[in-house]
Amino acid sequence: MGYEEAGREGSVEPSSGVPAAVLEHVFDDPSQGEPGRDRVGVHLVWEILLLGGLATLGWLLWRADSDVLRGDNLRTLLVGLVGLGLLALAAGLSLRTAAPNLAVGPVAVAAALHYAEQGDQGLAESVGPAVAAAALGGLALALAVVVLHVPGWAASLAGAAGVVVYIERRSAPVLVQGDYDPGRSAGYLLAGFAAVAVLGGLFGAIRAIRRLVGRYRPVTDPARRRGVVAAVVTALALVGSTVLAALAGVLLAANGSGTVTPAPGLDWTVLAIGVALLAGTSAYGRRGGLFGTLLAVCLVIVFQAYARARGWTVDRWTVGGVALGVGLLVTRLVETYGRPRPDSTDKSEPVGDGTISTGWTMPRSQPVDTWPPTLQTPAAPQPVDPWRDPRWEDSPRRWEDGER
Repeated sequence: MGYEEAGREGSVEPSSGVPAAVLEHVFDDPSQGEPGRDRVGVHLVWEILLLGGLATLGWLLWRADSDVLRGDNLRTLLVGLVGLGLLALAAGLSLRTAAPNLAVGPVAVAAALHYAEQGDQGLAESVGPAVAAAALGGLALALAVVVLHVPGWAASLAGAAGVVVYIERRSAPVLVQGDYDPGRSAGYLLAGFAAVAVLGGLFGAIRAIRRLVGRYRPVTDPARRRGVVAAVVTALALVGSTVLAALAGVLLAANGSGTVTPAPGLDWTVLAIGVALLAGTSAYGRRGGLFGTLLAVCLVIVFQAYARARGWTVDRWTVGGVALGVGLLVTRLVETYGRPRPDSTDKSEPVGDGTISTGWTMPRSQPVDTWPPTLQTPAAPQPVDPWRDPRWEDSPRRWEDGER
């Protein structure tokens, strides 16, 4: 059977005679998940709903207290948005690689405490050591995850416990010593965060990048190693996630009321992961939206401002828990309607004992029902003795007569 027969059910490339379905998925590794392009329609629909909710809450906030959206109050609100946005990016980055980093909250609080104590030495001198320590901690976490091949949430939870020990060495709020005011560059910070969030979502929608980032996501036994490439990508994501969390902590400390209260920071972790899931990032890894992170962060920040304007007592645990619950429902929708279409996968099977040298496989020929069944081989004829043929005899044989 040739390639022409293999392409009867679909189109065939005229230059090579290879089915288009084969060429479409020739670079897909079936061991990394379903071949084919993930659908983004479910993300776009959800992001339209997020945009509608953001517009509604913004209008309600304007009616409740329009001063929040003016002057210094607006700049403080925007810096807080960027701080939470960096935490959401940190959580989303680790989620996309299927190795969720639960230490982002404690890392942010530890970095905020360090900046509060060392801020009078200058921005570079106070932020640099915090970022370096976060990078080293993220590298240690990454090595534990990819070398031992253990779940990221479990290893990062152990790392979070170690960071909480560092935080609990202080028993009283720490006064911020630095004079850095991020409100003066709130617009630039917001533009930078928006660019990173949107470009990251757009690049993450490209099939090659999405499959590369999500290689650590298990497809069979979760305890099976996913290869060197998956380990390297996951390690880089965990290091980047920890560094982003440290930068978020510094920004939130500089934008705060002047003091940083020692706290475990797990409420920040719940809020960050909840916002990342609310944005459309799958809890299983790999899949995520385009503009979801920016919209989800804006939605949560505007809701918190609206709650304060109405006098409601809503803490981070409450907001994070609700966002986490809704985000899990979004994950189910993303995994159900975001996977490749069933008819877009390559259904070809290898011929014979395996594959062709080019790596392509050929579909097995279908049985033809109109063929007649195989005829039975007739038995070999018995030799006939010509002298025993009755035509040579016209009377009974004497030697066989009974009168003999």
